[in-house]
Formats: sequence, structure tokens, C-alpha cells
Amino acid sequence: MREILHMQAGQCGNQIGAKFWEVVCAEHGIDDSGKYVGTTDVQLERLNVYYNESTGGRYVPRAVMMDLEPGTMDSLRSGPHGKIFRPDNFVFGQNGAGNNWAKGHYTEGAELIDAVLDVVRKEVENCDCLQGFQICHSLGGGTGSGMGTLLLSKVREEYPDRMMMTFSVFPSPKVSDTVVEPYNATLSVHQLVENADECMVLDNEALYDICLRTLKLTNPSFGDLNHLISTTMSGVTCCLRFPGQLNSDLRKLAVNLIPFPRLHFFMVGFAPLTSQKSQQYQSLSIPELTIQMWDAKNMMCAADPRHGRYLTASAMFRGKMSTKEVDEQMMNVQNKNSSYFVEWIPNNVKSSVCDIPPTGLLMSSTFIGNSTSIQEMFRRVSEQFTVMFRRKAFLHWYTGEGMDEMEFTEAESNMNDLIAEYQQYQDATVGEEEYYEEDDEQEL
Repeated sequence: MREILHMQAGQCGNQIGAKFWEVVCAEHGIDDSGKYVGTTDVQLERLNVYYNESTGGRYVPRAVMMDLEPGTMDSLRSGPHGKIFRPDNFVFGQNGAGNNWAKGHYTEGAELIDAVLDVVRKEVENCDCLQGFQICHSLGGGTGSGMGTLLLSKVREEYPDRMMMTFSVFPSPKVSDTVVEPYNATLSVHQLVENADECMVLDNEALYDICLRTLKLTNPSFGDLNHLISTTMSGVTCCLRFPGQLNSDLRKLAVNLIPFPRLHFFMVGFAPLTSQKSQQYQSLSIPELTIQMWDAKNMMCAADPRHGRYLTASAMFRGKMSTKEVDEQMMNVQNKNSSYFVEWIPNNVKSSVCDIPPTGLLMSSTFIGNSTSIQEMFRRVSEQFTVMFRRKAFLHWYTGEGMDEMEFTEAESNMNDLIAEYQQYQDATVGEEEYYEEDDEQEL
């Protein structure tokens, strides 16, 4: 079996991670003590992608939880699924990172990282054939961004040929907890571009909008946002956990979605999302799911896909349905909106069907798209970064931990290069001469 090791860092990462495990346990029929109480064999078939089997028939999540302060860990332990995790896999410090990327990456985090790597190594050695890692973290604070990216680069160093997938919560101005979010996010993106293979981009602003507009929740809590994230994560990983044809492992997912190595930031979406009140007035059908999953309001990051073009996209439908109808609907979307897809990657939308629907629904669909419009989000962070960095505001917090101003400048220019790359491929057309000139010279 191709196993995946799940890691979560910081407060946000641990809260998202906890919800993710709740959803996955429910789908695989595992109760909160780790016992299997499911009904079908399919639930067990690929269970060891995410779980280790322990003595006495318990299933233990292959998860590593870390934080620089004990608070989140305690609430995770006392939560509904706290007993299921292996106690040795909680690694935490006492001082916290104080929303400071440098503390998470260089000082506090560097002290704790060896303890985390020991746990990671132990889990990896128990695997038959590890396919890769997934990490949940946010980029606005100190631990998830600083220590999360430190963990990323250390694991990358040790297992360079394994896939690295991240679920990264980007900061957004409307839902901002700290002033220095743009600094932390920019320094993190600099790392993610280099060390991660695929990044699922989530952001609180978009999640809030979905809760308010679509789900009609008047006062959404972080619990609601995390629930949204966890359903999406469960959809993204569904083809890794159940038998399916398309994107059945992390590497296939990456090969289908990443045309250029640096452009590996994906927008994710989920359907059906309807408010409780209007649920009974809607039919769950493939056309309905298709319309909703391509809808800009459904994306979990605050960038509008209509402002850019899709390089690639992948749609995963879950439930009993006809593959023929799914393919027709997807072709339909591409033909109607052909201007939103780059024409120099033919057949760039892949769809798959997995028979097992999520708990409580008859059918659902998850969307992963690689769209050039995600540059809007990087632009937003970059602008906020520049405004503060020009005045060197708050910089002493970082230089005090031993960082150099050069690092900020490098991170900034790396992010701006990324934005420029997205823009370049957004404008690229099939008839461009420059692509062919190089080939002609080689032939001569």
C-alpha cells in the first residue's frame, strides 16, 4: 500500500487537521476509539494509506501533531477524537512563536524540529512504501508558517523523492488576526515555491464568503470554516483513500495538474454547498454539481477564476452516477467557456468518479484547478508586504531573531517572479513565434 504521512503545525493547522480526521474516520467507519465499525469492505480496502493498524485491531491515524505552545494540543486531546491519536506523536514547545516567522523558522522552531523529525522518521520507517507527506498549516502566524516551512524543507532534504502536498491557509485582509501576516506569508511562499510539490490554497476570506452567501450562516465561526475545509480535504484525498481510476496517488495528481514546476498552487472547490433552508428545493444531479463546482463563488481562495485562465483542472465526482454523463457535462463546460482555458494544453480538464459518496450525501464533487488568476492573491499579499517593508515596519522583531533584511528582499522578489510567471502563461497564445524560434535554431 502506498502510505501518506499527515503532519499538522500551529493552531490553525491542528484545528483543520482535527476536523479532517473526524471526516475521514466517519467515511471509513472508524469510531473515536479507533475501532472499525463500518459496513462495507471498500472502507477497509485502502485504509492503510492514512492509518496504521495496532494490536487489538485498532486503527491509528498516521499523523504528527506539532505546535510551539501546548494549548492547541490539549484541546485536540480532549476533543471528540483525541483518544484515537498516538500520544507520542504530539510534539510541542512551551514558549510559542508569537506570530513571528523568524521564531518559528530559526529560534524556537529550530529547537523543537529534531524532536518532530524523530517522530516523522519513526512513522516513515513503519511504512511499506511511503508515497508522500501532507501538511496542514496557515501562513499568517508564526508556528504554521515558520516552523511548518522548516519542517517542509527538512523532510524534503531527507526524502527528496517523495511527494509533498500542503493545505495552506493564506491570510486575507478582511479576516486578519495580526499586522505582520504579509511578512509571514511572503517568507512562507518563498519556501513553498521551492520545497512543496502541490499546494491547496485556502483562505479565510473566501470561506467566510461561502458561509455568508451560500450557506446563509449569519455569524460563521472558525468551526464552520474548518468544516468547509475538511469536506474539501476529504474530497481531494478521496481518490487516494478509495479505489478509483484518476489521480489515484499524489504523484498522478501532480502530473495531471502541474505544467510548470513553480506553478503548483491550486484553487479547490466543493459542491453541493447549499443552505439548510434551500436544500429541499434543489435536486442533486450531475449538471447541478458541475455548474456549482465551476462557479467562482465556490472557490476556497479569494481569487476570481474569471480573471485568469485555467492551465489544468481536475474534477472528482463521488457517488453512484454515470461516467458518460460526467464526461459530457465536463466537455460542455469547456466548450461553452473555451476562452477561460489555455488552448495550448488540449484536454486539460480531467474528471473521475469514485463510487463512495461522503457521509450524509448521495453525491458530491470536488474541484482542483490550476488557474492563473491565483496571482491576484499573491499580488494582494505582495502589495501589503511592500507597504510595510518600504518603511521597515516591524522588522526589528525578525532581525532580533537573527534574520537578515536580504531574506525579505529575496522572498519578495521570488513572489513577484511567481506573479510574473502566472501572467506570462495567462497571456501566452498558441501562435506565439518565440516558442518556435528556438526549435528552428536547434534543427539547423
